[in-house]
Amino acid sequence: MSEKVKHECGIAMIRLLKPTDFYVQKYGTRQYGLNKLYLLMEKQHNRGQEAAGVGVINFCAKPGEEYIMRERALGANAIKEIFERIVRQQQSAEYANTWGGASLFLGHLRYSTTGKSGISYAHPFLRRNNWPARNLIMAGNFNLTNVDELFQHLVETGQHPRYYGDTFFLLESLGHHLDREVQFQYDKYKAKGLQGAELHKQIEQKLDVSNLLQRTCHQWDGGYVVCGMIGNGDAFVVRDPAGIRPCFYYADDEIVVVASERPVIQTVMNVAIGQVGELQPGHAMVLKRSGMFDFEQVTPPTERRSCSFERIYFSRGSDSDIYRERKKLGEQLTEDVLKMVGYDIENTVFSFIPNTAEVAFYGLLDGLNSYLNEQKKRMIREGGMLSSDVLDRILSQRVRSEKVVLKDIKLRTFIEQDNSRNDMATHVYDITYNTIRPHADNLVVIDDSIVRGTTLRQSIIKILDRLEPKKIVVVSSSPQVRYPDCYGIDMARMDEFIAFRAAVALLHARGMGSVVQEVYRQCKEQLQLPKTEMTNPVKGIYAPFSDVEISRQIAEMLTPKSVNAQLELVYQTLDGLRTACPNHTGDWYFSGSYPTPGGYKFVCEAFIRYVEEKKMGA
Repeated sequence: MSEKVKHECGIAMIRLLKPTDFYVQKYGTRQYGLNKLYLLMEKQHNRGQEAAGVGVINFCAKPGEEYIMRERALGANAIKEIFERIVRQQQSAEYANTWGGASLFLGHLRYSTTGKSGISYAHPFLRRNNWPARNLIMAGNFNLTNVDELFQHLVETGQHPRYYGDTFFLLESLGHHLDREVQFQYDKYKAKGLQGAELHKQIEQKLDVSNLLQRTCHQWDGGYVVCGMIGNGDAFVVRDPAGIRPCFYYADDEIVVVASERPVIQTVMNVAIGQVGELQPGHAMVLKRSGMFDFEQVTPPTERRSCSFERIYFSRGSDSDIYRERKKLGEQLTEDVLKMVGYDIENTVFSFIPNTAEVAFYGLLDGLNSYLNEQKKRMIREGGMLSSDVLDRILSQRVRSEKVVLKDIKLRTFIEQDNSRNDMATHVYDITYNTIRPHADNLVVIDDSIVRGTTLRQSIIKILDRLEPKKIVVVSSSPQVRYPDCYGIDMARMDEFIAFRAAVALLHARGMGSVVQEVYRQCKEQLQLPKTEMTNPVKGIYAPFSDVEISRQIAEMLTPKSVNAQLELVYQTLDGLRTACPNHTGDWYFSGSYPTPGGYKFVCEAFIRYVEEKKMGA
C-alpha cells in the first residue's frame, strides 16, 4: 500500500508446561519463555509500531513477593526498550525470580485506530486485587462497535466507569464476571465447610473460565481476539463469532504458543504448517494452571467473515496460503491490464510500488508470461517453416519488468507548511532512470490497494511521469475501497476514500446530486431501527455507476495538472478477490456487507457525519 493505514494489533501468549529447571537443563537458559516471547513480538512488528507491552505471571512466588509483572513502552522501538528493562530488572534481587521463573507470558503490539495514544492506552491492561483469582491481565486485537451498550451495562450493574472506551469496558466486563465466578465458587465451597487457604485453593482450582467468557462475550459486537491471564494461573484466548480477527496456536508437551499470524509461530518454534492450528470463531482456548488446556465454544459462531484485507496487505506474506493468494490476485488482473496497453507487451514495462505489492506483481508476471507463451505458440503454428532468424525473433519476445519505483525517505513532521509538505511528498519515492523509452513505452505499476490516493497524486504519478511514458497504468490488486471499517483498521471517514469521492463527483456531474440527500435520509431512518434490522443505504451512492466509470473518474481526480502521460486505473473485481481468497469473505470495505449488526449502524453514522460536516463547511 503506497499510503500508510493503521490497522489491527498483534498478540503473543506463551504458557510453559514444565518447571523452569527443565528449560535450563534442555536449552541452557532461564529465559526460554521470554526469548520466545521476544521473537514472537519482533516477528509481528508489522502489526504495531506505536506501543508494545509485556505481562507475566510467576506461579512459584511466595506471599510477600511480586508474582505479576508488566512493562509497557511507546514508539517504534518499544519492544527493544521493554526487554532491555526486563534484563535490567532480572539483575536485581527483587524481581529476578519473577521474570525468570514466570510460566505465563503475554505480549502485545499496538496500532491505535481511534486517535487515542499514550502509555495509558498501551496493552496489557491490569486489574489488581489482593486475592490471586481476582487479578486479571488482558491484551487483545479488537475493536467493538457497541461501546454505548457496554457502558450502559456497566452502569446498570452498579459500576462507575472512569473511562469511556472498548478496552476499558472489556477489562471491566471480564473483571466483573470473574468476580462473580470467584464469589460463586467461594459460596459453594464455604457451604461445604472449607475455609482459609484450603477454601481459596479450591476456588482457584475449580474456577470456570469458560463460564465467565460465555457470560461476557455475548455482549460484544465487533472483531476481536482477546487474551487474558488470571492471577491464579489460568489463562484464555477468545475469538469473535465471525472470525474477523485472526488467531493461531501451537502446543506440545513443553509449551503452548498463541499469535496473530501463523508463519510467526512456524518460524519461532521451527514447526511445519500442519502443526499450527487456528482458533475457531466463537471459541476460546482455556488453559488451566495445571497445564491442561481445552477448546470451548463460548458464543455461537455466525457466518465466517474473516478479514480479506489481512490477506491483501496486513499479514506477513511469508504465510504459504497468503503468498499464493496474493499471487493469484495479481495473475487475475492480466487480461484487464493487457486491454489497457492494447496487448502491446513489446512496448510496455511492468513494475510494482514497493514493497507490499511485490508478490501480486509476481502473479501478474506469471499471467503475462502465460499469455506471451500462447502468442509464441500461435505464431509458430501459423508460420509454417520458419527461418532461424524469424524463430529467434519470436522466441526472444519477453515481458519487460523493471524495479522502476523505489521507496526513498520518510517525511519529517517538522515540515508543517502545506506547500512545503506537498513538495517533500514528491520525494518519498524515487525512480530508476532510463528504464523505459521516452514517449515509446507504456508503464504499468501494481499496488496492493488504493485507499485515499493521496500518495499517488502527490508523489508517485508525478515521479513516474518524469520517465516520459506514453501511458501510466496503475493497477490495484484489491477492489475499490468504498466503505469505512469499524473492526480495527483506521478507515472510519467516508470522504477518506477516493472511490467515494469519485462516485459523489459523478453524481453531481450528471445532475444526480439528490441521491446524496436521499441516502442521507435513508441512513437517518436506519438509525431508528434495531441494529439487527439495519441495512446499508450507502450502497446507493455507487449504484448508478459501473466499476469502470468510477475508476475513470478516480484517474481524472488523481492526475496532477503537471503530468503529461495519460493515466489509467485497473482495479481487482470483487469476484476476483473472492476467487483468490475463498476462505476470507470479510470484504465489507469493498462490498458494504458488514459481518455484525454494529457495522451497519457505523456506516450509516459515518455517512450522516459526512453530509452534516459538508453542510457546515467542515
